[in-house]
Amino acid sequence: MMKRRLVHGCTRTLLALALAAATAGAFAQNYPSRNVRLVVPFAPGGGSDLFARSLGKALGEVWGQPLVIENMGGAGGGVAAGHVARSEADGYTIFFATHPILAINPALYTKLAYDPDKDFAPVVKLGETPLMLLVSASSSVNSVPELIKLAKAKPGSLNFGSGGPGTTQHLSAELFKSMADIDLVHIPFKGGALASAALMSGEIHLQFDSAYPGMRHMQSGKMRGLAVTGKNRLPSLPDMPTMGETLKGYESVLGYGILVPAATPATIVAALNRDLNKVLSDPGYKKEMASRAIYLDGGTPAQFSAWLAAERKKWGELIRRLNLKIG
Repeated sequence: MMKRRLVHGCTRTLLALALAAATAGAFAQNYPSRNVRLVVPFAPGGGSDLFARSLGKALGEVWGQPLVIENMGGAGGGVAAGHVARSEADGYTIFFATHPILAINPALYTKLAYDPDKDFAPVVKLGETPLMLLVSASSSVNSVPELIKLAKAKPGSLNFGSGGPGTTQHLSAELFKSMADIDLVHIPFKGGALASAALMSGEIHLQFDSAYPGMRHMQSGKMRGLAVTGKNRLPSLPDMPTMGETLKGYESVLGYGILVPAATPATIVAALNRDLNKVLSDPGYKKEMASRAIYLDGGTPAQFSAWLAAERKKWGELIRRLNLKIG
């Protein structure tokens, strides 16, 4: 009798698992059946927002329905991250994240509204972009060596803006300060676009910003680019030096990726990964993004996780060495 009950119990368990798997599979096949929210962790108008909207449009074309873009600035992306972490894990809230939210904030902030290791399931690394060191068009500074000379002559008198504490804009400037041995004052804003507006109005002296919005501001005549933060010069701006040409070894890029709440079904994660890789591998889209200095990647969730781990190690070492902390 006991053996028969055990067999019946095991059979019911197996049937329940099979039913759950079939239900999840059917759910994934019909996904998405309604609007999907793409949560962007910064204010509208900045480089991350522009990329997110472009990606949302391209993914919406694959799905045959638009994505709803929702901007949530604040706390270096922490406000948006906390919101996504608490959202329903059904695939209808996805997170357009910049890598500092997951690879830098854990070392920088004493307290976070989310756990970067437990609250999210990685979907795919979208790509990365270098940043630019920018000053206003009215600035008397025309090169990185000139800026360093001025900062050394007037310690603490120059300030820089960023999209918030812990962003790559912020950390790129901290790396610059450390390697050039200069003192600059950090002025955080709730998004890169607001920092750019402050730079153009003369409220701040300099800014590190993503290359694409930086190029647009240069073309408008409102800003001057001094250097690019990647390993190589930009093909579209061959005369602009890299930061590494003045400070050997300097390199900083902003990485982008898609994540979902941790409990999101694996079938939904796989469907998202498949559809996003389809967008990222499209030759026309790759060319369009390259013109904006965004170089697309794609790949598996595991590859995205490994890249984040390497970035966490790199920036964590800088943060600890400089004793940077945000309460």
